[in-house]
Amino acid sequence: MDAAAAGEVTDTSEESFALSILSTSDAEFDAVVGNIENIIMDDEFQVLQRSFMDKYYQEFEDTEENKLTYTPIFNEYLSLVEKYIEEQLLEWIPRFNMAAFTPTLKNRKDEVADDIFDMLLTFMDFLAFKEMFLDYKAEKEGRGMDLSSGLVVTSLCKSSSIPVSQNTLKH
Repeated sequence: MDAAAAGEVTDTSEESFALSILSTSDAEFDAVVGNIENIIMDDEFQVLQRSFMDKYYQEFEDTEENKLTYTPIFNEYLSLVEKYIEEQLLEWIPRFNMAAFTPTLKNRKDEVADDIFDMLLTFMDFLAFKEMFLDYKAEKEGRGMDLSSGLVVTSLCKSSSIPVSQNTLKH
């Protein structure tokens, strides 16, 4: 075997090795994200998160300034919810490390469903956490998005036999 042939074999081996590592990395990432999705959708997690939000949602206000009381709530949330998710993941992936996974998640956010990424973002981004509480507060107080008041019904028929005053939708 000449040197050029040996070089080609080495290059091919290195490429295969690199692809193997990449494939393993992708598979691990996909497995973690899939398990996180299962955990988040599970009723036990939903109850845990809702109970926490019920406890504190009234503390949050939709202002630019953040209250000092938000920080201990955020820290408690991180401890409770992140710990729960990490414990669940460790059952499926024994060597899982949330701190090591977080930067990977940020770099590969386009590969994660928006709702899952948004939920995980509440661990990494205080403003996302605050927004989650503000949305929850609006929902609890009945201030969610109600599009019904913006609906307008217009007749496409110019020669309607119904008088215009009777041709409007009333609530």
